[in-house]
Amino acid sequence: MTTAAPELRVRLCHTSQLETHRFAQLRRLCETAFDGDFDAFDFDHALGGMHALVVDADDQLLAHAAVVARAVLVGDRPLRCGYVEAVAVAPQHQRRGFGGAVMTAVEEVIERAYDLGALGASDAGARLYRTHGWRAWRGSLGVLSPDGWVPTPDDEGAVLVRAVGVNVSFDERLTCDWRAGDVW
Repeated sequence: MTTAAPELRVRLCHTSQLETHRFAQLRRLCETAFDGDFDAFDFDHALGGMHALVVDADDQLLAHAAVVARAVLVGDRPLRCGYVEAVAVAPQHQRRGFGGAVMTAVEEVIERAYDLGALGASDAGARLYRTHGWRAWRGSLGVLSPDGWVPTPDDEGAVLVRAVGVNVSFDERLTCDWRAGDVW
């Protein structure tokens, strides 16, 4: 027996507008969707920006994506980056368009507010992002750490970018700002 998918409505709001109970729902959703590979740093990275949410009639969180402001350098040029975090869909609701819907919502934020979008894609999520026009960065990757520029070769192929407000060469060096946990 199949059940009908809940009506697909995406709510867009800032972290400051999330209801108190939504934080616990978000954490559980991400821990489940990422099969336990979602730690306190990952949760922290998803806060402080805009959230796209799909919630059912019982107020259960079914899907989520966040976009937060980060500083990046393309070559030596600083750009405003909308960095996508915590894209998750409840396992029982995957492959129903919810992931695409929350991605479309955060992409609209990126298009209005940033020079480019970036994200660190898991193998499971890469297909969704590529169908939305995200492309793998071909140049070298690094982070501007407290010790200076540090290469992040393990992230090559997994950092996807969507240039919206500027022309960039995907062959240049891409550098992100420092943060605790996974830098990309």
